[in-house]
Amino acid sequence: MNKQQNLFQSFSNAFSGLWIFLLHDRNGKIHLAATIAVIVLSFALSISLTEWFAVLLCIAIVMSLEMINAAIEKLCDVVHKDFHPVIKIIKDISAGAVLWASIISAVIACIIFIPKIIQLL
Repeated sequence: MNKQQNLFQSFSNAFSGLWIFLLHDRNGKIHLAATIAVIVLSFALSISLTEWFAVLLCIAIVMSLEMINAAIEKLCDVVHKDFHPVIKIIKDISAGAVLWASIISAVIACIIFIPKIIQLL
């Protein structure tokens, strides 16, 4: 079925998906809390414009991957309700993508924030 949506409806659906993710997904809530903490810390430490770009890009990548991971997991649960070894691999790889982006983002955060925190001490 090919249902055409107007632009407003497309944006409305996208915001609905974001809202559902942030309100109902455990990892979405965790990532939102981490995002708020990082933004507050960024303001408190007066990071540079270039550092803001890096921080915001990391936030966007990790949050986007977590949303895709959540969607893939829900789809896999609909496709195959019981345990299936291939579904497990799909879910593990999807979660691994989030983990990898989170590790790199944490390294970038350390590079940006640790020197500023040391300077304050």
